[in-house]
Amino acid sequence: MYVDAQTIILAGSLLAAITAFVTLAWKLFKWINHQKEQDVEIKRIDAKVDTEIQKLRDRHEKDQHGIQDEQTLVIYGLLACLKGLAEQGCDGPVSEAIDKIEKHINLKAHEHQ
Repeated sequence: MYVDAQTIILAGSLLAAITAFVTLAWKLFKWINHQKEQDVEIKRIDAKVDTEIQKLRDRHEKDQHGIQDEQTLVIYGLLACLKGLAEQGCDGPVSEAIDKIEKHINLKAHEHQ
C-alpha cells in the first residue's frame, strides 16, 4: 500500500473526527452528571429551607400566642383601672369605655367557643 499525502490527510481528519466525537460525548456525559448533582443539591436545599420555614412559622405562632396573652392581661388591667375610676365617681367616658371593653371581651369569648 502506498501512503501519500492524501492518505495522511484522510487519516488525520478521521482521527480528528473521532477525537471530536469522543470529546463531545465525554462533555455531554459530564454535563448530564453535573445536572443530576445540581438536582440533588437543589432538593437538599429545598428540604432544608422548608424545615427552616416551618421552624419560623412555629416560632411566629408561639410569639403570637404570647402577644395575645399579654394583650388580654393589659385589657383586664385597663378594665380594672376604669372600674376603679368609676367607683371613685368618674363618669361619662369612663362608663362608655367600660361598656365597650366588656362588650368586646364578651364577643371574643363567644367567638372562641
